[in-house]
Amino acid sequence: MLKTHRSFLRPLAGGLLAAALLSGCGLSTPLQATPKSAVYLNEKFQSDETFSRLFDGGVAETCEAARRALLSQGYIITNVREGAINGSKRFQPEGEVHVELSFNIVCVADGKNAQIATAYVSAQQDRYAIKKSTNASSIGISAIGSISVPLSSSQDSLVKVASETIPAGDFYDRFFALMNRMLREQANDKREVDK
Repeated sequence: MLKTHRSFLRPLAGGLLAAALLSGCGLSTPLQATPKSAVYLNEKFQSDETFSRLFDGGVAETCEAARRALLSQGYIITNVREGAINGSKRFQPEGEVHVELSFNIVCVADGKNAQIATAYVSAQQDRYAIKKSTNASSIGISAIGSISVPLSSSQDSLVKVASETIPAGDFYDRFFALMNRMLREQANDKREVDK
């Protein structure tokens, strides 16, 4: 009788142990989270949404037109290399919000004898917020120990809170139109000098 009881309990105990292990595994498996939409899925690479424009001038003339266009609008030129320009401008649309627009322009030769050029332009907008931190000082008193006393002064610092590339559209169309005007003015000036 004892043997029968033990032989009956062993498979039952084994089954219960297996069930417990399986249910434990099921509990430790994380719930399926809904997949977040990846940013790159919005990249359509459409030919009509472009960050470039063809100009009737060489690389040097096209980049010079871009430089003059930025300067005429109050941008600071931060870097100039052969065929590339970087510029930036700062804004304060609200009391404690600061915005910086930065341009990255690359001019590439096109056409026969490189007499025309394509300007590739992308602009980035960075948003900054003021972060306040109060200074505190410790005072040592022999009977009590050290206590921390907040001081009235505070230190402010700008912290970047957002950054994005400005999408293709009217913003770039206006910049390209200004570049085109600057390029025409350069060509007119050159013709006047050559006379």
